[in-house]
Amino acid sequence: MIGILQYEFMRNALIAALLASIACGIIGVYVVIRRIVFISGGIAHAAFGGIGLGYFLGVDPILGVVPFSIASALSMGVVGRRTKIPEDTSIGILWAIGMALGIIFIGFTPGYAPDLFGYLFGSILTVSTSNIITMLILNAAIIMIVIALYREFQAISFDEEYAKAMGLPTERLYLLLLCLIALTVVLLIRVVGVILVISLLTIPAALSKQFSHRLSSMMLLSICICAFFTFGGLWLSYIFDLPSGATIVLFSGTIFIITSLLYRLR
Repeated sequence: MIGILQYEFMRNALIAALLASIACGIIGVYVVIRRIVFISGGIAHAAFGGIGLGYFLGVDPILGVVPFSIASALSMGVVGRRTKIPEDTSIGILWAIGMALGIIFIGFTPGYAPDLFGYLFGSILTVSTSNIITMLILNAAIIMIVIALYREFQAISFDEEYAKAMGLPTERLYLLLLCLIALTVVLLIRVVGVILVISLLTIPAALSKQFSHRLSSMMLLSICICAFFTFGGLWLSYIFDLPSGATIVLFSGTIFIITSLLYRLR
């Protein structure tokens, strides 16, 4: 593993994996506890519209993903809570619309989208210094908001009705949490891609939940597990010359299945 650190692209990949693991470990716990995996997947796939928008405007697609994913998250949250449309139906509709808009924008863009496959399935080995700076900024924003509203997020995660009775603005907090999920999706796009984002948002958190029921402990454990998955998957992809994003997800899923079986047997 140490030998591969001589390459700059691999050092950047490891830094990106660590930054993604921090955000994913924190926000993934909220996703699992609140059981909003489906809406998180909807946000991730709707974010593809932002990638298409970035190509169309001729800017870094990640810059297009940030506002687009936040807008998608807010739309899903508002439609699901303030209309009579069932939440899973609204998520499915907005999920499809986001993907379709991305395809339309790319279709309108002259020439060929060279790195589209990387955004869909991950391309951690192509992470640049500017990408790392963007990830640092997003990570800092996520951590500061979670620290500032830790108790409030804890309340709406475990018992939203009680939190509402206590006078907390539960809807605003929920929408803000969806925005944090959207920012985490942006962080993970370069690591595992839009299609596979949901795996890293759920597997480490679900695994940590088996060993702890305290929110802060779950977050720390989830961060460590996610870092282990990303580093291990990255190393395996280097050794066996496999796609990095898919290898990380496959490695994570395999460890989760084995651990869950052992946990049940014990």
